[in-house]
Parts: sequence; C-alpha cells; structure tokens
Amino acid sequence: MNEKKNWDTQIKNFAEYLKFEKNFSSNTLDAYIRDLKKLADFAQEFLQGTPPEAISYDHLLDFIQHQSKQGISERTQARWVSSTKAFYKYLIEEEMITENPTSLLEGPKLGLYLPDTLSFEDVEKLISVIDQTTTIGQRNFCMIEILYGCGLRVSELIDLKLSDINFKESYIRVEGKGKKIRLVPLATYTQNVLHNYITHVRNLMKIAPKCSDVVFLNSRGKPLSRVMVFIMIKELAEKAGIYKSISPHTFRHSFATHLLQNGADLRFIQELLGHSSITTTQVYTHLDTDHLRSAIIDFHPRSRKYAKQ
Repeated sequence: MNEKKNWDTQIKNFAEYLKFEKNFSSNTLDAYIRDLKKLADFAQEFLQGTPPEAISYDHLLDFIQHQSKQGISERTQARWVSSTKAFYKYLIEEEMITENPTSLLEGPKLGLYLPDTLSFEDVEKLISVIDQTTTIGQRNFCMIEILYGCGLRVSELIDLKLSDINFKESYIRVEGKGKKIRLVPLATYTQNVLHNYITHVRNLMKIAPKCSDVVFLNSRGKPLSRVMVFIMIKELAEKAGIYKSISPHTFRHSFATHLLQNGADLRFIQELLGHSSITTTQVYTHLDTDHLRSAIIDFHPRSRKYAKQ
C-alpha cells in the first residue's frame, strides 16, 4: 500500500511540475499522467509493488511487452516512452534517483503519419445536413465553419472568447499549445457566419454565470466539452454518409491541405496552424501526390519542352 501511495505522490508532483514549470497543455498533461498510471498499476500487479525509484530498464521492457500483448498501437507506445522518459528525467533532477532506467529505452519506429482529410465537397455535404432551424444547429454550423475556415484545434475552439474576436480588423486571437498566442485572419464568409451567430443566435441561448465571454455554449449555457464536439461531428458525418474516420482535427488537416493545394506558402500555413516547427507542417506536402505531380508537369522546363514537341 505504501508503494502505491508513493507512485501516486510522485505522479502528482510530476503533474504539477509539467503544468507550472513546463507549461504543458491540459491535453498533453492528461495523456502523460494516464500513461504513468498504467505503469504504476503494472508495478503493483506484476512487480510486487516496486516503487518508481526502484524501476529498472528490464521492468520497463516487461511493461512494453505487456502493452504490446494488449493490442496497444505503436503510436501510443511511442507516446508512453516519451511520458516515461520525461518522468524519470524529472526524478533525476529532483535527486530522487541517481540512475535513469529510461536512458536506453527506445520507442517503436513510426512511419510517416498522413492525417485524414475531407474534400471541399465532403465539407459542404456535412454542413448541408445541419438543421439550421434551431439555435443549436446554427451554433454547430458556426463551429464547423470556424474549425474549417480557421484551422483551429478543438481545445482552441471551445476556449474561444468574444474578447478574442476583432471584427474590425477581421481576425481572432487564439491561445494554442504552450500558451502561444497567434492571430488567425477571418475570411469574409467565415466572419459573416461568426458575426451572424454572435449577433442573432448566441443571444437567444442561456448563458450561465461567468460564461458571458465564452463564444460556444451548451444547452445549459456553459462551455462545451471536447467530447461534445467529437460526438456532434460523428453524428453529422454519419448523417451525411461520410464513412471515413473524422474528428474535429480532420477539419484542421483539411484547412491546411486545401490551402496548400491552392498555392499557399508552407510558411504561412505554419503560422496559421501555430506549429513551432516547419517539420510538423511539412506532413501536408505528402497528402496529394497528384497535385505535386501536376506541379512538375506544368512547371518543370523538361516537361514544358516535351509538351511543345
């Protein structure tokens, strides 16, 4: 029992460290803590309650093998390795341990991850099935347009405030990962949808105390949860006959892909998405090989010479 308490204490202290000293987002923080709690449960059940300070490299390998047998994906395993490495680096810095059991630990090699996207026609099809005769329907319509028209993460969408919107200059202020602030321009159509929602729809909805600045509210007048947005999009996709796996993030991927396909510079897309590294944004260059092929055919001098001949 003392060993279990020890795990709980160390994980709690680590969570506070990530939140207040490393400025981790709540989503990343939750994922790291879930991963470490699985390791703590494994230690209790299979390692005779070994405390975190006594975990060895071999113990970690046993845990990874156990996870593999449970059908855990390689991407999840890779994140778990990152979580565990961060935890034991923290214990080293706090002088709780002198040797790091994760120093030789490596995650599975991951192939290139190509995110799912929707065509513009699919986006239009999904929007067409929204019942805009209700306030909730008009709210959902506006949310989809902001996700697709501005490329926001779902956490950024539900945290959006009225005070973040500047209709005069046509942009919204977005607080992204690591509390980084970026300004995202509003296209005319997107701005009109957002302005109409705020002016004519949101005023008809119940607004709970301390929620007067929140843009998107649930039926009780409180901020929406991530889960509610996920469920709404899943239901709309099913109603529209779109059977690929989509989520709020799919609209962000579609936003970036469609900008790139229509000639936007990758650096501009990086700024709009709030990526700290261009490497993260470059994944979108792999999404449409036909588009890239046509670029060579249309613009490479060899192709032009051959076409003339």
